[in-house]
Amino acid sequence: MGVTFSDREIQALRVLDSDFQREVLEKLGRLEAKMDMLIGNAQPGRMRLAEDRITALERSDLRRTVIERLVNACIAVMISAAIALHAHWWK
Repeated sequence: MGVTFSDREIQALRVLDSDFQREVLEKLGRLEAKMDMLIGNAQPGRMRLAEDRITALERSDLRRTVIERLVNACIAVMISAAIALHAHWWK
């Protein structure tokens, strides 16, 4: 009790299969192009550029943090000295 298809139905299935294959190949082509754009094809891609920017920002943030700590320490020392010596200045 197998199902039999007419020639017209078989031809329609082939057309549908062909259209599906063409659509899949087009989508794969677009996906490949997007991956090349992200990763880079023989030149830095967006991901590499983003990683480089993040690395530079991390270095800058570390430097800024050290400088901020030094400035805060200087301010704290000056305020402590002013508090400790305020009795000597306003006699």
